[in-house]
Amino acid sequence: MMRTASRLIALLTVCCLTLAGCSNADPLDTGNAGAAPGSSTVVRVGSASFPESEIIAELYAQTLEAKGIKVDRTMQIGARDVYIAALRDGSIDLVPEYTGNLLQFFDAQTKAKTPEAVAAELAYSTPSGMKVGRPAPAEDKDAYNVTKQFSQQHNITSLDDLRTYSGTLRVGGNAEFAQRPYGPKGLTNVYGVPADRIQMIPIADSGGPLTVRALAQGEVDAADIYTTTPAIRDEGFVVLKDPKNMIMPQNVVPLMSTRVDRQDVVDAVNAVSAKLTTDDLIAMNARNQGADKASPRDIASAWLKQKGLA
Repeated sequence: MMRTASRLIALLTVCCLTLAGCSNADPLDTGNAGAAPGSSTVVRVGSASFPESEIIAELYAQTLEAKGIKVDRTMQIGARDVYIAALRDGSIDLVPEYTGNLLQFFDAQTKAKTPEAVAAELAYSTPSGMKVGRPAPAEDKDAYNVTKQFSQQHNITSLDDLRTYSGTLRVGGNAEFAQRPYGPKGLTNVYGVPADRIQMIPIADSGGPLTVRALAQGEVDAADIYTTTPAIRDEGFVVLKDPKNMIMPQNVVPLMSTRVDRQDVVDAVNAVSAKLTTDDLIAMNARNQGADKASPRDIASAWLKQKGLA
């Protein structure tokens, strides 16, 4: 598909490390997604259907409110295809995302591997009516986890080692994981694990407690669990190394509609990105999932005060 000059400018801008560049709105679009940049007076903040996404969405929402910007919340919307559709139709204006997975959603043929290349291609590939803000240092990647016992018993510490596993590898994860480039197909295409020795076990909680329990109890041999999940440390799971970089960089990034492409909105969400680290995500997830059971709103409020953003 032919790219417009404005999108080429956006790519060059990213390369200069200023991701909050020009809008790529298409005046031929119909509906809310084609609204003029900055045309919305209320920012509708949404999240995906897992706690970390809601926590980050609250970081955005409360930072905007601290700047005097009116916010509406629609949390726990669903998976990527659902909230992208909501972004297009105007149900939401802003949602937390992850650079690598979002790029693959927009461009399944991407070959980007480094954080810089992913960020540049993402700004170039983001459809008209949307834009991405500044990626955070914070990263939360999909990762293949095994138990320490499985790792030691079969001498498996990396994805490359799975080629030597003679049994049927039962992989637990969301049903959609089976279609990801880094899912079971990736184990075959990138690491040479025979497809007939991989069994996908769908577990519909995005690497949450059900997935953790399935791995800990031996119901699966490997599980897709996000790297900021506190249970990885608590259960002593082994995160398998990915020497061929099959799983792309996954830095947290705000995805917004050009309806709210105003300097005050962009500056607010980029200020969150500038200070958000991977350790912050792990600590916030631990507060939410541990004995504290703190709400995303309370967790976000405490972090923003600590960082001087609210």
